[in-house]
Amino acid sequence: MPIRPILRYPHPGLKTVCAPVTSFDSALSDLADDLLQTMRAAPGVGITAAHIGVFERLTVLELDKADGVRIYANPEITWFSGETMVHVEGSVSMPGATDEVTRPKAIRFCYQDMRGHRHEEDASGFLAICIQHEVDQLDGVFWLQRLSRLKRDRLIRKWEKAKS
Repeated sequence: MPIRPILRYPHPGLKTVCAPVTSFDSALSDLADDLLQTMRAAPGVGITAAHIGVFERLTVLELDKADGVRIYANPEITWFSGETMVHVEGSVSMPGATDEVTRPKAIRFCYQDMRGHRHEEDASGFLAICIQHEVDQLDGVFWLQRLSRLKRDRLIRKWEKAKS
């Protein structure tokens, strides 16, 4: 269960559309464990396999210790509410950079668990925001693409200056 290196923005891998998980075996469990340890070390509340250069549709969330760890293979959003909310987002691939993003307040999504069993759930609030953020990443959409060009350019300049 090693902590893996995280791809940093603007790595081209962060624009990669991830392939579906097809093998629900010990290698997938090991990958999920590595993701969890890497996310905690970053620190963050969500991470995808793409963040560590493994381009499979796997994400791990831990919004808080009381709720526990959530692992989703092949998550897909099937419904979005018309009501939106604004939330401050960032990425383990761009530490220290955050901005407000507007997303649907509630979603319905399906996914497979670590044994390959399909599930469907509704989510709202912070959980819905996090799932949308991570599914975007699995689809090759880095969170910055959800910002206006002005906000995105300003944030990138600020982030690049900070890492110099």
